[in-house]
Amino acid sequence: MTLSVALRSLDLAVPIFQAPIGGIASPELAAAVSNAGGLGHLACTWRNPDQLKALFATMSQLTRKPYGANFVLDFPIEDRLDVALACGVRAISFFWGDAARYVARVKEAGAIAIQVVGSIADARRAADAGFDLIVAQGREAGGHVRGELGTMTLVPQVVDAVGKLPVLAGGGIADHRGVAAAMALGATGVWVGTRFLAASEANIHPQYRDLVLASDGDNTLYSELFDIGWPHAPLRTLKNATARNWEAANRPAAPHRPGEGEDIARRADGSQIPRYFFGSPTRDVTGDAEAMALYAGEGVGLVRAQQSASAIVSELAAGLNVVSAASNARRSRARSA
Repeated sequence: MTLSVALRSLDLAVPIFQAPIGGIASPELAAAVSNAGGLGHLACTWRNPDQLKALFATMSQLTRKPYGANFVLDFPIEDRLDVALACGVRAISFFWGDAARYVARVKEAGAIAIQVVGSIADARRAADAGFDLIVAQGREAGGHVRGELGTMTLVPQVVDAVGKLPVLAGGGIADHRGVAAAMALGATGVWVGTRFLAASEANIHPQYRDLVLASDGDNTLYSELFDIGWPHAPLRTLKNATARNWEAANRPAAPHRPGEGEDIARRADGSQIPRYFFGSPTRDVTGDAEAMALYAGEGVGLVRAQQSASAIVSELAAGLNVVSAASNARRSRARSA
């Protein structure tokens, strides 16, 4: 497998990228993934600059390996991006919009620039803008979903559209079989979120983790239901009590949804979480965590046990060996023909 200059600069043992799964992506999780040879990722959009400085200081204590910082373009990111670059974060990824205006700043700081896309047209724009790496996110993905095409159709068309630029496949990939399939589609690596919800190091509420382990792909919902704080942004979640009650009421629009306006949980700082808020429950949440937005992709049925992040990386990486073995076998047959 040939890696691009940008990927080689990250010194990865395997091209397994942990997706930035909101507040669930603790520094312990991101560091463990990077220490295992992949690339851990932190969600940085909703932390203020001082919180980010503390977060990156913690990361420097947990790993000497590169890791990534993700920014969502529907929110103010300027000050937060400055902190990440000043602190030497080596991989900067952008989601939910065209981040072309940030490419030069990222590269001047010595980091690689990553654009997450949901369409072939967006991939072409990212390639023209000079991004080092593109993530093609299929509609099967958990959390917020940018495009309409599935991973199986999106990835090879993005690969063809952007030439030699490396592409990561995201959406529905949760075990070594998904990794092998992504590589067969032409991807250079994978972008995995749902599988890492079950990592021991994840900052996930125990009830949320238990529901992930008990669910399958039939139990996910693609909607704009959890929109408080981030409107008009489709996402895939587990079908919990909030979703079931909404569906039973014939999917009314806000502000006429069941339980609209009520607070259902509380953060450690005492702040209330309203029903239909877009965030997922972390460990420190109290109250009705089950009723919150429980991000999960259609591959959730392949997530069957809590494991260490390093064990997850190793199992995913076995899919790379399947592709390598098949490639070696083809070369051997060609030589003997």
